[in-house]
Amino acid sequence: MKIAILGAGNMGLSFSKSFLKYELIKPENLHLITRSKSKISKIAEEFPKSKTSTFDEVTELDADLIIIAVKPPDFQNVVQNIQFRLKENQMVLSIMAGINIEKIQKSLNHPLVVRAMPNSPTLLGMGITGYTAAEGISFSQLINIERLLNSTGRSVYLEDENLLDGVTALSGSGPAYFYYIIDAMIKAGIEMGIEENLSKLLVKQTMLGAYHLINNSEKNLEELIKDVASKGGTTEAALKTFEENHFKEILKQGILNAEKRAKELNS
Repeated sequence: MKIAILGAGNMGLSFSKSFLKYELIKPENLHLITRSKSKISKIAEEFPKSKTSTFDEVTELDADLIIIAVKPPDFQNVVQNIQFRLKENQMVLSIMAGINIEKIQKSLNHPLVVRAMPNSPTLLGMGITGYTAAEGISFSQLINIERLLNSTGRSVYLEDENLLDGVTALSGSGPAYFYYIIDAMIKAGIEMGIEENLSKLLVKQTMLGAYHLINNSEKNLEELIKDVASKGGTTEAALKTFEENHFKEILKQGILNAEKRAKELNS
């Protein structure tokens, strides 16, 4: 398989590294395309056996799969300025947030589009990606796409494309919510007199341990909370403050607003 990445930024390059790590493609069959000439030398240094180009240099694209990894606001500008035409049998995989399959098809005048929403832990091969596909894409083509996506972590196929905006808000944006909570916990530790590096260690290891407990316990989340929150204790004092300030509702509303913004990106 030959793959071209339109928009060789962080996400595009992390996908490329995963494909090469698991030997899903040969380095010489990877074409990395960026808008910035200044980035070419650095990309070529990281991928010495792969082809690197700027958008204006590409007049013909020899690839079975074209991955669109540009930022959503840049998509129309890219479409208007590309010099090549897509061939009938070429597949397109979009990892842009918010822009639906129909809009991509119309913009590129091309029917074979798969839309996916990864998240930043794909950089470590620990991401989760929701994806869906246009009509006319075969099962074997989807399996090939899934193999590629699974190299960056895990993937989930969605029959209903409308759910992808929810995936964007939940797992696509999700890492930032955890970072936000972790940051608040670390700062609380510092305010209590705990040295910053120690506060970071305590919070990060706590998050890691809690994740593994969720994965390895047969108890639900409510039961796990009760295990920590003994009556009249310290945890109960914290949880009571969260409830009084509607923390859970605020968090839920933020995620729903993220979904709303994902839908707006398509307009």
